[in-house]
Amino acid sequence: MIDIASLKLNHLDYLLVVNRNYSIVYGSRYDMRVHDSLTLDNRDYMNRNLFEVYPSIHRETSSFVKCMTTGEIVVKKNQQFYNDKGHLFCTNNITFPLILKGQIIGAVELSQDVTTIDNLSHKMKLNQNKKFDELANSIKRDANGFSFKGILTKNETMKKNIERAKVLAQLPRPTLIYGETGTGKELFAQAMISSSGISKKKVVIQNCASVPENLIESILFGTAKGAYTGAENHKGLFEEADGGIFFLDELNSLPYHVQGKLLRVLEEGTFRPVGANTEKKVSVKIIAAINVDPLDAIERHELRRDLFYRLSSGMIYLPPLRERKDDILFYTKHYIQECNEIYDKNISGITDDLKNIFLNYRWDGNVRELKHIVESMISISEHTILDVKDLPAYMHDRIIQKDEPNLSRNQAIQKKGIPNLTKIDKEYFDLKKNLERTEKQLVIKALQISEGNKTKAAELLGIPRQTLKYKIDKLNIL
Repeated sequence: MIDIASLKLNHLDYLLVVNRNYSIVYGSRYDMRVHDSLTLDNRDYMNRNLFEVYPSIHRETSSFVKCMTTGEIVVKKNQQFYNDKGHLFCTNNITFPLILKGQIIGAVELSQDVTTIDNLSHKMKLNQNKKFDELANSIKRDANGFSFKGILTKNETMKKNIERAKVLAQLPRPTLIYGETGTGKELFAQAMISSSGISKKKVVIQNCASVPENLIESILFGTAKGAYTGAENHKGLFEEADGGIFFLDELNSLPYHVQGKLLRVLEEGTFRPVGANTEKKVSVKIIAAINVDPLDAIERHELRRDLFYRLSSGMIYLPPLRERKDDILFYTKHYIQECNEIYDKNISGITDDLKNIFLNYRWDGNVRELKHIVESMISISEHTILDVKDLPAYMHDRIIQKDEPNLSRNQAIQKKGIPNLTKIDKEYFDLKKNLERTEKQLVIKALQISEGNKTKAAELLGIPRQTLKYKIDKLNIL
């Protein structure tokens, strides 16, 4: 269900509503209360057929037709069309169905006018597009409700994970979801939350790595007046989640002593706010996620052993994409279709060479990395089939280093048919990307020397521990 009232629509220009017969019910473009400077009369458009008002739009390519026949949300960028008065429009559109008692009764289209966007500065243009993309993603998330239907897979292990998650969503016991970055841990957690039937008002979500260590305890458990200078009685997030669900992402970033208080909540349903003398009682279902193997986290003293045992009765392991190759081409096809709509392209597939590369690539960023790579390729490609030459620059180097270690760079490039980056691709010389690559190597080396101890690694690098955590997340190291 899409809550239109909650959407941030201030950067959109028009709203168009049609019924199931494609008659225009409302159009802000022709509403004098909205655009009193226009000479167009809304009586010329209301209750008229959409395809009469906009004769240049064809039913076969219409986002309204696709939306109402499939029930899907359709996103299109840079759509050009004329109305029957000869006025030219160019818009970014988000079209979603209106559903009543399970039946599609019409559709709503939100439009951002880009007819004159070329007159904007580059920075403003990027900002406009970013806001539109954020809104489109927000609407899609609200529509899917993070349901289990939104978890796409052909892999049998993942299908079993979905069924297990459905069962665990209905049980009061805690759940631990673990897997590499980009495997879909948050998607599983959100689907479990939606499936539980718990009111959104009783759902609390907290990323443990995003809060400084000296504040996380008081944020989770609250404070008592006088606990420290300036402290007042303040509710913690556990109290806010009482009777509901608390999703703790990146649990292994929670300080050891705070994990002990979490264990007590799980075992006894009680906790003591910072500086308080009395216990408080809560009933909260915990869903936790970590992006490393729990046993490795225990060895590195990032996860308490006793807390792990308490969570182990409801664990879900999401395997990396490289271990479920049947999903790689499935996702590729899905994201091609999705990006075709967004970028108004007509990409039909990928070459056999690119398929081979995709199937044998490590995918350290997993599904998230695959999605971003497909989107990057489609946004710049001028062909109908994606090829190796469309790959981002950083993938070229990884492929060459893995498959052709004994060849010179130029020989490997020629053998694989990859464009010679040293001659034609400025991105290869991008100083910022090279600095990020060096930074990543240093962080990894520091973590190896310190055997995964973030405090020691941060000291080696000469940065605060919290900054190191941020860099680890930003650089997709763990």
